[in-house]
Amino acid sequence: MAWLIESFGFLSVLMRAVTLAFQSLTVGGILFTVCILKPLSANYTPAQEVLQSFQQRIRWFALALVGSQLLSVTLNCIVLMDTADLSLSEVLGADFFVAGATIIIAALAIALFSRSPIGRNSPWLLALSFILIGASVMLSHAASRVQDRWIPGLAMALHQLATASWIGGMPFLLIALVRTGDVGSMETIAKRFSILARISVVSLGTAGLVLSMFYIDSPAAIYGTAYGVMVASKVLLFAELLLLGTLNFYLVRGVRADPARLLARLRRFAEAEIGLGFTVILAAASLTSVPPASDLTMDRLSGPEIVERMRPRWPRLRSPKVEELSEPTLQKLRRAAAQGTPVPESYVLGAVATTPNTPADIAWSEYNHHWSGLVVLSMGLLALIWRTGYAPWARHWPLLFLALAAFLFLRADPENWPLGPNGFFESFANSEVLQHRAFVVLISAFAFFEWRVRSGKVRRERAALVFPMVCSLGGALLLTHSHALENVKAALLAELTHVPLALLGVTAGWARWLEIRLSPEDSRVASWIWPVCFVVIGFLLLFYRES
Repeated sequence: MAWLIESFGFLSVLMRAVTLAFQSLTVGGILFTVCILKPLSANYTPAQEVLQSFQQRIRWFALALVGSQLLSVTLNCIVLMDTADLSLSEVLGADFFVAGATIIIAALAIALFSRSPIGRNSPWLLALSFILIGASVMLSHAASRVQDRWIPGLAMALHQLATASWIGGMPFLLIALVRTGDVGSMETIAKRFSILARISVVSLGTAGLVLSMFYIDSPAAIYGTAYGVMVASKVLLFAELLLLGTLNFYLVRGVRADPARLLARLRRFAEAEIGLGFTVILAAASLTSVPPASDLTMDRLSGPEIVERMRPRWPRLRSPKVEELSEPTLQKLRRAAAQGTPVPESYVLGAVATTPNTPADIAWSEYNHHWSGLVVLSMGLLALIWRTGYAPWARHWPLLFLALAAFLFLRADPENWPLGPNGFFESFANSEVLQHRAFVVLISAFAFFEWRVRSGKVRRERAALVFPMVCSLGGALLLTHSHALENVKAALLAELTHVPLALLGVTAGWARWLEIRLSPEDSRVASWIWPVCFVVIGFLLLFYRES
């Protein structure tokens, strides 16, 4: 139970992201089938086969939504009953339980109705989709407002509906294009979805602007609060999505000129668009862990404070001794329990009141970031050198990631094994340590697969795709790395560095994906983007500061 409460903030963000993802896929599949594919069934050769495939996938996504929402509700109930000393009957009347139960029932009904031909049950499926969206809005910031609920609530509903129709519908578009042999039908499907995507983009922009007017009260709140920083990251990812969407739009317009090549490019760009889209969904889920900027008018960061912190300074390449660091939190709790003294509580669930970091603590963290930056910068430069074709030996640059993984495993968390008193397994009770260990596993997997690809030991495309998947997943997870959950200035200053790292990681991953999936003549730009991202990440880490 202690581990669950400690990790609840991180787990709740992940569960919210998974729920939103399956909700978008379920609703997006219904909208694509009913609004785009079904009207073409009379003239669309493989219509029945694809319709049956879509029915099955919609049913799978709906059942996955049931499972994720059931797990989310269960975790919330357990934690709330344990921390607030509430009975089960009291918890059952909470808004989150009512909304979660509504989502579960609606998703089960969608799974049931999707067993029959969708054309016959279209009205029911559309109605249930709107019920899903409405229940999901009950879990957003809009429902928690004391006043002015309806306008942000409607904007949030429009936002989620547009996300589902665009991002959630993209996988169904790819399936339809892959299974269609007739160029005319492919062109019609792509053009119809293009219209739906443009409507969704306008709806997303409008809804986002309305929500920002309610939740962000000034331009200074964008960089001065955790909520504003996360919204800014969503906007940047949205801009990348628009770029890919624009490329797809022009490909659709010219599909008759060279259908085979253009449709292949369309599919590859759509794959990257899907990946970025679900990263945006994860960023949206992260917003639920922080209060709106308009509710936090005190203790905001100012422009001069950010400039002072971001001012470059010579990297710290020597660390203090472990003995100079603050007493580990777990040891502090054990000592307090042994002495029978109370431990000050934090207003963040699962946390204890923390004391400010000592100079040694800050020096240790900066040392870790700076050495990591040197390694990443070296990898980026070696990748660029190899890309020029003049240094074949530079293809072994992925091996540096093994050194980075070992460094992070040993040095990232000095409170824990092997440097600190906390044991290896009990250290996983801390959500931040859990994330660090997850990054180590991802980095190690990337190093192994990418080195084998670069050295020619593995030529299968699936092995090459491990690199972009690890980069994009690592960047996405970094968006949930909540240093700024409490909106403390020091934590938010750290977040201002980590969010760009996450965005660059996501960009590098999907640029590499396009390099692999596109033809050599179409992937030239993408092949230069990801090494440059690595170089920028290295410099950001090299000049990271906490004081």
